[in-house]
Amino acid sequence: MTADPSYPMAMDRRLFITDLSRYAALAAVVPNVWRVTTRPRFADDPFRLGVASGDPTPTGGVLWTRLAPRPFDPDGGMEGTRAVVSWELADDAQFTKIVQKGRATAAPELSFSVHVDVDGLQPDRWYFYRFMAGDAVSDVGRFRTAPAAGAKTPLAFAFASCQRWDQGLFTAYAHFAQEEIDLAVHLGDYIYEGASPAAALRAHHGLEIRTLDDYRRRYAQYKSDAHLQAAHARCPWLVTWDDHEVDNNYASLVGENVMESTEQMHARRAAAYQAWWEHQPVRVPRAASWADLSITRTINWGAMARFWMLDTRQYRDDQVCEDRPLQGCAPWTDPRRTMLGAAQEKWLVDGLGASSAHWQVLANQVMMAPFDSAPGDAVQVAPDMWGGYPVARDRLLNEVAKRAPNRTITLTGDIHSNWVNELRSDYTRPDRPVVGAEFACTSISSGGDGADVSPERLATMQRENPHLRWYQNRRGYVRCRVTDEAWTVDHRNVPFVSKPDAPIETAASWRVEHGKPGIIKTR
Repeated sequence: MTADPSYPMAMDRRLFITDLSRYAALAAVVPNVWRVTTRPRFADDPFRLGVASGDPTPTGGVLWTRLAPRPFDPDGGMEGTRAVVSWELADDAQFTKIVQKGRATAAPELSFSVHVDVDGLQPDRWYFYRFMAGDAVSDVGRFRTAPAAGAKTPLAFAFASCQRWDQGLFTAYAHFAQEEIDLAVHLGDYIYEGASPAAALRAHHGLEIRTLDDYRRRYAQYKSDAHLQAAHARCPWLVTWDDHEVDNNYASLVGENVMESTEQMHARRAAAYQAWWEHQPVRVPRAASWADLSITRTINWGAMARFWMLDTRQYRDDQVCEDRPLQGCAPWTDPRRTMLGAAQEKWLVDGLGASSAHWQVLANQVMMAPFDSAPGDAVQVAPDMWGGYPVARDRLLNEVAKRAPNRTITLTGDIHSNWVNELRSDYTRPDRPVVGAEFACTSISSGGDGADVSPERLATMQRENPHLRWYQNRRGYVRCRVTDEAWTVDHRNVPFVSKPDAPIETAASWRVEHGKPGIIKTR
């Protein structure tokens, strides 16, 4: 069975009871203590990978940790033994006013990860949480519930992507963790799958990863970063994936290595998707197979904003015309080619029409606006981005024009640079109306320090791409403030990631007024 992206993420507990053999691996995550468990004593801190929270609702959300006293051992140093993990949620950081508490099972089938789906909380409130196992106590994390349905509560959040371990330090997250934000969004490339070159700043453990244990160790390495842990502890996260969580530029079951068979890619995707879920604060999925795990979901911030968490990898058609000008390359304009897949596209389009949220937010992996890098009449776009799927892109943007014009914001990662784009109802003619805005964030570390972009270079890019408002090539993240009247954006950058202690600055600021076309530069 292929997972239907319209399904909610939460799994009905009855499914575990009626079909445990089918969901054997997933069943181990259910918070309970009726299994055989132990209360071990740890020679090393079992909470070395930190804590996290995510997918908030008005009454709850997901709290996450993973027991890994020796993260690079095959089983994290747990020696295959199930363990009871206690958790507490409190009104205060000192835990003098505990609101809820409970116990969960950390099991080897899911790499001793713990996902606690808390409910029964008050809307629009900050809480504090922690975990205990044996004599060990985790760091404290902050969690916030979403506002009640119908509330137009302002939102402050930041989004990020692309954090390649061996190309730079995660210094930007040190500043991210100091921001006054309610929410964080990660748009993918949380890990990178490849081996490191000999001259890497800090090397990946091992060669290119393909097995479940490989992916688990790679996540453990990334999760060990103190700045990333601090950013997770700061607030709840909304997380999706892109290509490097599996394989560079993969499309459905087609990998970068053309010699890798469909069966091999299916097994690799299953391992990668399982390890992703084990290490992220997301709800229990409904899926018959890890290889078909659906992460498509919506998260509401009261009536102010609805986040559409998209998957542009699992359901897309393969890229075409690699490394060739697309003009004259017939397959790229085939209307049957899809980026989202038919079910996910219908879910999104129908949902945009039905949603009463003030702002519609597309949490999207690859750049939506086209970028033509060829001079004159020639056309050269990156086939991995939406520009390589122009009919599907314009079909979606035409629906945005009908259903949510100039109240739709697209958040984009992947590209390792900052971009601000006007989204038009289609790009076949330059006079088509503006119907939304796209803000693409640069990487946390991928690509190294980056470089300055000259005004002449930007002007050349804009001549070929009149919808492009700004481009910049430094590392960092994007901070947003969302109100009834406007969506404001700050591109927050560090000057280097090749050494520690980089300062933070706001490189540019923007404003989108609700219901009005265009993007206003304010700084």
